[in-house]
Amino acid sequence: MDIGFIGLGNMGAHMARRLIEAGHRVVVYDTRQEAIGNLAARGAIAARSPKEVADAVETVMASLPTPDIVLKVATGADGVIEGKRVRRFVDLSTTGAVMAQRIFKALAARGIVQIDAPVSGGVRGAEKGTVAVMASGPRADVEAVEPALKTIGKFFYIGERPGAGQTMKLCNNVLSAAAMAATSESMVMGVKAGLDPRIMLDVINASSGRSTATEQKFPEVVVPRKFNQGFTAGLMLKDVNLFISEAKALGIPIQVIEAVAAILKLTCDELGPDKDITQIVQPIEQRAGVEVRAPKT
Repeated sequence: MDIGFIGLGNMGAHMARRLIEAGHRVVVYDTRQEAIGNLAARGAIAARSPKEVADAVETVMASLPTPDIVLKVATGADGVIEGKRVRRFVDLSTTGAVMAQRIFKALAARGIVQIDAPVSGGVRGAEKGTVAVMASGPRADVEAVEPALKTIGKFFYIGERPGAGQTMKLCNNVLSAAAMAATSESMVMGVKAGLDPRIMLDVINASSGRSTATEQKFPEVVVPRKFNQGFTAGLMLKDVNLFISEAKALGIPIQVIEAVAAILKLTCDELGPDKDITQIVQPIEQRAGVEVRAPKT
């Protein structure tokens, strides 16, 4: 299958690579020439713009950091919408349902179908092909790209409605963010009280408090002080704020998630939005005067 891929960052580069390795002919574009070169060395075909990608293939995938960038790439000047051959735009990014519906309508006016298919599972999941892929859009078009999406990860069809996949992704991501925030406070409290964080995690992971934060992020990234999960606090705050906006529009109480957003904003304000999501623990540590690390022996 001929596939275009736009956005070769931490997630996109791995997903594009998996498509290449599966035997697809992949045309790639990124604003960074180095990223294009890395994939070209693996057999990808380099393009000079989103339009050039959309001139070459019927199916264009994108993995981009923010809704505004997705909108520009999809519908802006020299964007996918101007492509001569493209029929489907598969958005693997997290934009929220409102933006997904906006892009769907703009592309539909040019005879292009948008499929929103955000993914979850982090850089490790993108590398291994284990991310969850949450696709929504016209069933026939989704089925046409389903084999390729299954190369990227575990495929789920959410429904026909544009933006449904985005809503599903936001519901997942706020749970991930809440787990990191709550685990940070819990672990800092335990360490401040004199507990060994390694023993704490062993107990929690054998008990009812376990989550991906306790099972993977804290033991592998926080306690060793690596802070290299591969997803930034700023991007997580963007996702949480998108959830808050959609939830308010639906009249849903969201006090817990608003508290999570406040902790994420504090992290971004004090450390910077480009810091790793696992560094959400650091403002809490600083105020407590302890660090969640293995005791010195």
